[in-house]
Amino acid sequence: MTIAVSPQALPALVLNADYRPLSYYPLSLWSWQDAIKAVFLDRVNIIAEYEHSVSSPSFSMRLPSVVCLKTYVQPSRNPAFTRFNVFLRDRFECQYCGAHDDLTFDHVIPRAHGGETTWENVVAACSPCNLRKGSKLPKQAGMFPSQKPYQPTVQDLHNNGRLFPPNYLHDSWLDYLYWDTELQP
Repeated sequence: MTIAVSPQALPALVLNADYRPLSYYPLSLWSWQDAIKAVFLDRVNIIAEYEHSVSSPSFSMRLPSVVCLKTYVQPSRNPAFTRFNVFLRDRFECQYCGAHDDLTFDHVIPRAHGGETTWENVVAACSPCNLRKGSKLPKQAGMFPSQKPYQPTVQDLHNNGRLFPPNYLHDSWLDYLYWDTELQP
């Protein structure tokens, strides 16, 4: 699963005041128009620029490629329980067979057996596995998820999001996207 980013659109990577991206998946990007507006409203600092510029009759400015918020935005401690976040937690992979296509979600303990729609009971599953399991308990179906479902932290989702980078990453963004990875000697 890849997010499409058009290099011709000249988006700006948005960093929090601590120089970390607001989000890894989807990557926190603003259009060049929104980035310039934020600069003029004095909400961001420009960290890096593209070679391209925009001009008015009395002003010229290079387009920002990386901006940093002046005010720290506290990240949510608990990510929203959404279908997308379940898929991201499970790395866009069926928890029964490993398939990446035709994903839906499955209640490990089916609702017919009292299972709830919670982080701890829902996993990503491909449609064929979901249909095969139906409303059976894992033991009855002989189908067990590859990992026990859990409520992820925002950090868990960010870490998984790094596994699915956009199709395009500008060189000026790289120092801010994977800054906590091991350096090569």
